[in-house]
Formats: sequence, C-alpha cells, structure tokens
Amino acid sequence: MTEILILYYSRHGAVEAMAQQLARGVESVPGMQARLRGVPPVAPTYDANVERIPAHGAPYATPDDLKECAGLALGSPTRFGNMAAPLKYFLDGLGAQWVSGTLVGKPAAVFTSTSTQHGGQESTLLSMMLPLLHHGMLIVGVPYTEAALHRTTSGGTPYGASHVAGPGSDQPLTPDEKELCQALGKRLATVAKQLSAPAS
Repeated sequence: MTEILILYYSRHGAVEAMAQQLARGVESVPGMQARLRGVPPVAPTYDANVERIPAHGAPYATPDDLKECAGLALGSPTRFGNMAAPLKYFLDGLGAQWVSGTLVGKPAAVFTSTSTQHGGQESTLLSMMLPLLHHGMLIVGVPYTEAALHRTTSGGTPYGASHVAGPGSDQPLTPDEKELCQALGKRLATVAKQLSAPAS
C-alpha cells in the first residue's frame, strides 16, 4: 500500500474530525492508505520530552513519516489567520528534510477549521502552503467541479477543505464539509498514485 500522511494539530477535535474524513477519501483510491499523525502542543514552558503517543488521537509525527509518505495533507485550526503554533513549530524543525529534498515532487493539500465563517480560513490555508512550496511539494486544491463547493454555506474553499466549528468549537462537520474533505483526500491520493506509477 502507498501511504498519504495526514499531519495535523487539533485543539478541540474539529481538525481531527476533518483528518478522518480526508483519510476516507484517500482510502477510496485503490492501493492507497492514510497515515494519521499529530503534533504535540507547545507552550512557554514546552516540554521537549513529551510522550511519543498522546493520551488520545493519532501518534505524534516524526521525520520518518515524511520520508515514507507519497503525499501530505496538512491541517490546522486558524490562529489570527495563520496556522497554529504547534504545527509551525514542527515545520520549523524540518531543515534537514528541506536540505535533503525529502518532500520534493510529492503532492500536498491543506485543510483548516475556524470558529467563525470569516475567521481566516483562506489565509490560514495559504499560510500552510508556503513551507510546502519551499519543500518543493506540488499543491492540489479543491476544483470547482466538486458540486459541494457550490452548495456549501459553511466551510469549503478552492484552496483546501475547511470547516466552521462555531464559537464553542462544537459544531459538527456538515455533509458538504465532509464531502469536500473526502474529495480533497481522494484527489491527493489519486495524484500521488499517478506520480508514483512507473513510467511506461
């Protein structure tokens, strides 16, 4: 099986729920499998010896996950129109992978959740694309041929999948948001499969 890494930070569970929907999309493509990984929280008193396996959710990512994947989906809640600090902290530590070209030529996608409709979804998605471009990745989004992108009244952008979690971060994914997450996962896996196919 060829694996797609779904790497995310989730504070209240919304981004994790999206990651699970992306995984469904990835695994709808024959021969493709999703590997879900998280990143630990950070704080002014960050503990570098944080446990490898969190109390709940996906295991924390390591650089080996990046080396072994055929494609990457990156997810984060928004923080003032930008990705959350824990995900940025993880990405900032990937200098060795940047120098060695670990991710060059692999496809990537991004997804996010915000508390409000206009909470910075698109700027957060764009902020996550920037380090991926520096790593030489190939960005895929959600094309307007996806019908749910025309129907949605909550999350959903051409830059990547998104979700409006509500002020209490307790709104479940809508059917359209789920459909768009799955569509993005399927598109990412399809492109990765095409790129990894032996030349004829």
